[in-house]
Amino acid sequence: MVDRSVADVVVERLLAWRVPRAFGYPGEAIAPLVDALDHTGGEPAFIPARHEETASFMATGHAKFTGGIGVCLATQGPSAVQLLNGLYDAKLDSKPVVAIVGEDISGPLGGAHQEIGLSRLFGDVCNQFVRYGRSPEDVGALLDQAFRTAAATRSPTCVVLPRQLQEALVPDLQTYAAGVITATPGEPLARVLPHDADLDAAAQLLSGGQRTAILVGQGGRDAAAEIIEIADRLGAGVATSLLGKPVLDERLPFHTGVLGEVGTPAAAELMGGCDTLLMVGTNDPWTDYFPMPEQARTVQIDIDGRRIGTRYPADVPLVGDAAETLRALLSRVRGRPEQQWRATVESSVDRWREVAAERVAAAADPVNPQLVLQELSARMPGTGAVAVDVGSVLYWYARHLTLPPGVNAQLCGTLGSMGCALPYAVAAKLAAPDQPVVALVGDGAMQLNGLAELITVSHLWQRWRDPRLVVLVLNNRDQNGMGGGREPSSDPTHRRPDVPYAGWARLLGLHGVRVDRPELVGAAWDEALAADRPCVLEAVVDPAVSLAPPEPAFADLRSLYAEGAPARKVREQVEVTVSAEDLV
Repeated sequence: MVDRSVADVVVERLLAWRVPRAFGYPGEAIAPLVDALDHTGGEPAFIPARHEETASFMATGHAKFTGGIGVCLATQGPSAVQLLNGLYDAKLDSKPVVAIVGEDISGPLGGAHQEIGLSRLFGDVCNQFVRYGRSPEDVGALLDQAFRTAAATRSPTCVVLPRQLQEALVPDLQTYAAGVITATPGEPLARVLPHDADLDAAAQLLSGGQRTAILVGQGGRDAAAEIIEIADRLGAGVATSLLGKPVLDERLPFHTGVLGEVGTPAAAELMGGCDTLLMVGTNDPWTDYFPMPEQARTVQIDIDGRRIGTRYPADVPLVGDAAETLRALLSRVRGRPEQQWRATVESSVDRWREVAAERVAAAADPVNPQLVLQELSARMPGTGAVAVDVGSVLYWYARHLTLPPGVNAQLCGTLGSMGCALPYAVAAKLAAPDQPVVALVGDGAMQLNGLAELITVSHLWQRWRDPRLVVLVLNNRDQNGMGGGREPSSDPTHRRPDVPYAGWARLLGLHGVRVDRPELVGAAWDEALAADRPCVLEAVVDPAVSLAPPEPAFADLRSLYAEGAPARKVREQVEVTVSAEDLV
C-alpha cells in the first residue's frame, strides 16, 4: 500500500465531488497541496491566477457558469485576506465555493508568520462553515462536510489546513471514504414543492389579478417554458433582474427588459401599473422600482425561504423549485381571455425599443458605447457565455445586448465588485473550452486586474478547442469609473491613463483590435470573433453619453411614504393617478 499524504486525500475528495480544477495563488503554506494537484495529470487541475482576489472570482465564476462547486486556494495572512471579495460575491449571489487555506505554524514561538485569525477573518463570509484541520484521519470527512454544506446552503465555506498537516501521512483507515456523498454539486438536495394549500392560495390570488407583472431572477433558470406559459395564461408582462436577464428570450413582445437603475423604462412602467406581482427566484435589490407599497398583491417563489419578503411583502410565500412550483400553479391558475393589460405592456415595450434605437444612433465623440453593444447583439454567437463587469458597461449590457436563448451570462449581481468579468470569463472558458466566451469590461476594471489576468489567458488559450475569448474594453478614460454624461475633466491628472489595451494583448501573443470610428465597429466585432486566438477589442467611447436611468414609476408618491403620509391617502392618489389607459 503506497503511503498517502493529507494533500493526496484532499485531491481525492476534490475528485469525489467532481471538482475539475482549483484556482489559487501558490505559496509555501499551500505548496504540498499544489504539488499534489500538479501530479494528477490534469484533473483536478491547479489554475494559478495573478492574484488571490481574481482566483476567488474564478472559483465563484465556475460556480455561476457550471452550477458546480468552485474551489480556491490561498495561504494565511494577506493571501487569505485577498480571497474575501470573491467569496462575498459567492455569498451574496448564493453560489457554493470552498476556500482551502494553508497555514504555516512553524515559527520559532509556535506562531505563524503573517498570522491572522482565520476563523474570525472568514467567520462572516463563510458563516455556514469554517473549520481547522487537526489530524490526518479527519481531513477527508472535514472536506466532505465543507462541500456538503456549500452545496446545501449555496454559500462559501472554508477549511484551514496547516502545512505540516498537508505533508502528514494518513493511516490506512479508510473510514472517511466509506461515506456516501448525497449532494449533487450546485443542485437542490431534494425535490422541494410548496404545500397544496399554499399553491391553491397563490393560484387564487394570481387568477384574481387584473394587471399581472412577473419579475424573474436567476432562480428562474431552467423554468423558462413554465414562466412563458403562466405569463400567457395570465396575460402578464415580464421583467427580469440583472441576474435573471439570460433566463428568457428578450425578443418576446411582452418582455420589458431588466428592472432597476440599469434597466428600461418599460420595466419600470410594468411595475408601476401592475396590481398583482409574481416573483420567481429573485432577490433584486432595486426596490425603488418595485410597485408602490400596498399597490400589488404578491406571490413569491424561492428555493430559499429566508429570501422571501425581504425586498417586497409577499402575500403568499412559496418555498420550492421554480420549475416544479410553476407547473403545480399552472394546473390551478385560470386563464384570462381579456388581454388589454398584455396589449398595454407590449405597447410600452415597443416604445422602449424605439427609444433604444434612437439612443444607439445618437452621435458621440468618438464612438457611442451603446452602439458597440448593439453591434455585438447582431453577431453574438448562439452558444457560449458572457461575463459582465461593473460600471457603465453594465448599463449598456442590460439594455442593448440581446442574449440568444441558451447563452449563459453572469455578473457580480449583488456585491457589485469591479474586476470580476475577466476572471469569470477564464472560468467559463475552462469549463467549456469548445465554446466562445465574451467578457464586457470597462477601462477601470481592465486596469484594476484585467491587464494582469490577460497573462493567465495567454498561458492557457492554446489548450482550448475553440480559441475565441473576446474581451471588450470600453475605453472612456473616465477616472470616476462610470462615464454617464459628465464632461471629461480638462485636468489630465483627473483622467484615467489611456492604456493601449489592444497593444498589450498583442505583446502577449493574443489578438488586438482598436476601434475609434462608429462605422468600423461592426467590422471590428467581425474580426475579433473570427480571430484564431483570444482577442482584446478596445473601443474608444464617449464618456459623456448619459446613463439615463429610468424614472421609477410614481417616484413623487414614494416621497409621500418617506414623509410618513398615511397609506390610505397614498393609495387614493395612486388610484386617481394610474389606469391601464394611462400607460399606453
